[in-house]
Amino acid sequence: MCQSDSAQELSVTFRPELYLQRRGWVLDIMRREGITEVLDIGCGEGELLSCLCNPAPWLGPPPPEVLPADGSHDELAEIHEDILHPVKVAGLDISHSDLELAVQGTTPLPPGHTSGLWHEPIRWEPLEVKIWEGSLAHVNPEYVGVECVVSTEVIEHLPDDVLRAFAPVVFGAYRPRVVLVTTPSYTFNARFTAPHAPMETRSGWHDPTKRTSRIFRHHDHKFEWTVEEFTEWCKTVAAEWGYDVEVAGVGRAQEVDEWGRDEALGWASQVAAFRRRAGEEWEEKRAEQVARLGIQSREGLERHKLLATHQHPAHKTARCSRPLAAVGALVVDKMVDFRETSIPLRELWFQEEVAVACGGWLDWLVRAAHTHDGLSLERVTSGYAEEWQVRLDADLHHLILPKSQTDSASPPDTDELEGAWDPYDDDIPWPETSAQEAWGAPTKEWDCGSEWT
Repeated sequence: MCQSDSAQELSVTFRPELYLQRRGWVLDIMRREGITEVLDIGCGEGELLSCLCNPAPWLGPPPPEVLPADGSHDELAEIHEDILHPVKVAGLDISHSDLELAVQGTTPLPPGHTSGLWHEPIRWEPLEVKIWEGSLAHVNPEYVGVECVVSTEVIEHLPDDVLRAFAPVVFGAYRPRVVLVTTPSYTFNARFTAPHAPMETRSGWHDPTKRTSRIFRHHDHKFEWTVEEFTEWCKTVAAEWGYDVEVAGVGRAQEVDEWGRDEALGWASQVAAFRRRAGEEWEEKRAEQVARLGIQSREGLERHKLLATHQHPAHKTARCSRPLAAVGALVVDKMVDFRETSIPLRELWFQEEVAVACGGWLDWLVRAAHTHDGLSLERVTSGYAEEWQVRLDADLHHLILPKSQTDSASPPDTDELEGAWDPYDDDIPWPETSAQEAWGAPTKEWDCGSEWT
């Protein structure tokens, strides 16, 4: 298709996919804000909740009474920068079928079962998950004071009466420290057609409310706001309920617009991060507005049905570390066993025995390496990135036996096996097995023009 053909919609794709870019924005801000409690309003099938159920690879810094600061390797604080430590997450939606999937996606593995990953992650912190069914217009007392509310691609689906309740319930009754909202940008929709293309060129759904002649991206959208409209809504809500707000966007098309509109049309999804203003004055003002609007009188657990509560327990050794000297000796033993004089810190951590000995505190491993006479830490460049390495002191290198003394008889290589089939050897015919038919091996001599069945 010619990009300039005004009778056709234009190709617009995103990499990563647009929903992943929205989720990445949410998770980035949550990491930056150190969020531990989340309510996902309009959680749908629970994709974000499932992400939040993944355990952090290690605990946050131990308290000073457990590991007093000594000023060494302060720059290692960066190891905690991109790690989320959720301990309580919840999802709310009105779709029972979607919520059934959310329940499944957040259910802990039964005891003794594994995820099938090459490295089975250890959970160092307990996590509680609750899945609720009900309307966001009703207040659930359980979430008054929740730390963070997330609502991605939700507000555009709300009828007028529910949309009017959104800000009073979320910003007034719940008053979280952080609120994250995303919604489609109607401004960006022009990117799907040429500048002067006729209206019928655009596929989609006409405004069901008949308030505008706009064509929307989804049949259930009640509106799609321009950048100016969304910004105005955000500023009005922030001013009324005592929040500061940053409005931005995510999602640029991979294709370059032939008419140079990329900058003017902006992002496919609009995003807004609200942060609650501190101070007694604002607390009192929010309480007065909630009382005046009668929001709290609408609360009631019976209006939100609790479908599931999941408890993800922490590992039994969490926060139960062995003495630093014992951990240092274990690291030396591991390096000798691996016949390595230098190992990346993260690689060493994912040896389960090491992580368990540290009680889940990576800082404990760092201090053990720092205080052991035979170990040291060094920052090195690996490829395009820098990483921390644990090094074995040269005085201990003699502990690593020569390879000839440590290797036992190894299995023969493929070329040592009589009659072994090599898929890259043109002189050996394809083996006649059911697998050949299953994944479409050619039935005649193959060349570059052959097609696979």
